[in-house]
Amino acid sequence: MNDSLAGRHALVCGGSAGIGRAAAGALAAIGAKVTLLARREDKLKAALVGLGPEAAYVVADADDRVALGVAVDNLLAERGPVHVLVNNAGGPPGGKLVDASEADLLAAFGRHVLASHLLVQKVLPGMVAAGWGRIVNVVSTSVYEPIPGLGVSNVVRAAMGGWSKTLAGELPPGVTINNVLPGYTATDRLAEIGAAAAARQGTTTDAIARGWAAQTPEGRIAEPAEIAAAIAFLASPAGSFVRGVSLAVDGGRTRSI
Repeated sequence: MNDSLAGRHALVCGGSAGIGRAAAGALAAIGAKVTLLARREDKLKAALVGLGPEAAYVVADADDRVALGVAVDNLLAERGPVHVLVNNAGGPPGGKLVDASEADLLAAFGRHVLASHLLVQKVLPGMVAAGWGRIVNVVSTSVYEPIPGLGVSNVVRAAMGGWSKTLAGELPPGVTINNVLPGYTATDRLAEIGAAAAARQGTTTDAIARGWAAQTPEGRIAEPAEIAAAIAFLASPAGSFVRGVSLAVDGGRTRSI
């Protein structure tokens, strides 16, 4: 199986922590030159460790799309075309959808759909010129099944699913787009969700985590590296004929096919 990304440049959003950082490591391990993108420079510098001498980072915020566009333009001018794009951003705060404001929905839509769309438009010319490209979006199993208590996230993740499926029919041969849908995964984001749920329910974060594990046929919470392995496969030559899919990496928790 050919999984080498030697000679390919990967841009990993949210690459300073969690699934993004693990994905950067997995892509570097199969030969990619990796650029991390996130908001905090201190965390980005720490995340470069182990990614090889060609690794670099870009400080940018998906909530400021004008600055994000400038940052990516500068990256392309300095480091050359991007062949692998991993769209990955922190989810919106939890809560019921009925309580969400217009501003809540607009902010989440901008951070996920609009920022991802901008990045695709920026890097696509380089992919087309190379005749080769991979776009992998880290989304959520709520593309298939809404998750209680994550109302705004459910809406935006479904929008990401529709956006990527549409692009799958429009992008040229050789440039694929797919979604990875993590289940419960040991990240800072999940810890925040767990703390909020524990406060609402008057219980402990350990009890919340045990409940999540009990909902998962594998009986545990995933490690970021397990999600990253799926991202690396879809980004590699081995995933060349996988296009327009939403792949749940959730230990079997999602009940739909």
